[in-house]
Amino acid sequence: MSRGLVLADGLEGVAAFETGLSLIDGDEGRISYRDYPAEAFQYDKSFEEVAYLLWYGKFPMTEKSEEFQRILAARRFLPKHVKLTLDQMPAEVDMMSVLQTAVSALKDCESTWPPSWDQASSIVSKIPTIIAYRQARLEGREMIEPRLDLNHTANYLYMLFGEVPTEIQQTMLETYLVLTQELGSNPSTFTARVVASTRSDLISSTSAAIGALKGPLHGGAPSEVLEMLREIKSVDRAEAWLRRALESDRRIMGFGHRIFKRQDPRSAMLKALALRFAADHPLVKLAVEVEETILRLLEEYKPGRRLVTNVDYYASVVLSVIGLKESLFTPTFAVSRSVGWCAHIMEQAMHNRLIYPQAVYSRDLHTRKPPAWFGRAIDTGLHEAEMPEVVL
Repeated sequence: MSRGLVLADGLEGVAAFETGLSLIDGDEGRISYRDYPAEAFQYDKSFEEVAYLLWYGKFPMTEKSEEFQRILAARRFLPKHVKLTLDQMPAEVDMMSVLQTAVSALKDCESTWPPSWDQASSIVSKIPTIIAYRQARLEGREMIEPRLDLNHTANYLYMLFGEVPTEIQQTMLETYLVLTQELGSNPSTFTARVVASTRSDLISSTSAAIGALKGPLHGGAPSEVLEMLREIKSVDRAEAWLRRALESDRRIMGFGHRIFKRQDPRSAMLKALALRFAADHPLVKLAVEVEETILRLLEEYKPGRRLVTNVDYYASVVLSVIGLKESLFTPTFAVSRSVGWCAHIMEQAMHNRLIYPQAVYSRDLHTRKPPAWFGRAIDTGLHEAEMPEVVL
């Protein structure tokens, strides 16, 4: 190993940059945006107000809050070329890949350095519209255009469902969107800052972050939680199902977190939200009772690992109760986390130093046994007779 280098698998325990955006205390299970604990605004602050706090360092006064909401609302509409791009995407392309492509096409935001808050507000405003437009095409109906008189959360649900959401739907989604706007140096945010550190533009940085969020170990976990609960079906089946899963080394989605070791406060707040507004919903009842079994068995099978319930577990429940389709879970995460991405990209631009970590060379790395899937990585599925002729 080169002198002075420290190798940390997965960069665990490594701080790559300073930030004034959030404080994440994993040992105590606390999250603060700027100087405000997340518990302080989970019910009484809007998406726009919390975004303003992250971007400008303080909550807006009433007049400024209304102005900020009008700015975001005015930028919701998609340029014609982005709609054409979305129209041409095959139905089998997943929503996150479509979102990444459409964001990359937002050249109306001007791909310039340094980035600006105007560019950030344009991207954050358009992401819900991109998702809703794509969903309308998949369902074979006309796109429901944004409404200027609805706030960010209500407008997103309106474009998806075709009607103004109920107060409970809006409150539940608003709380989720507020609690997931920012979480320090998570994988997608770190990706965004790496790209921004090269002085690439805000669109490219955001697009790269979307690619990171797509992964099932990051933003894609809530849909896998829902699949697990569907397979379990009932509380009386939970213990046997979970023992089989743990004994076969199956990952239990929604439990364990790289940072939070005592509790993930977002999970606790989303659980409280579900019980407050939908305690009698069958999925809420199942999730609460299954959670107790999972935590008990994780301690039995993996003692001392401190595998707590993470945000993905109750996010899947809350989003389902609202009525969102499973395919919209991760894209909806992007609706909220885009605020944090843009805040970090701007912070990186203000204090920029190229992020350029080193790698430790290992002679024996190629001798380690690869995972089972690795041998199939270059299998094209074509027989020799089907291979195209190559002319050199």
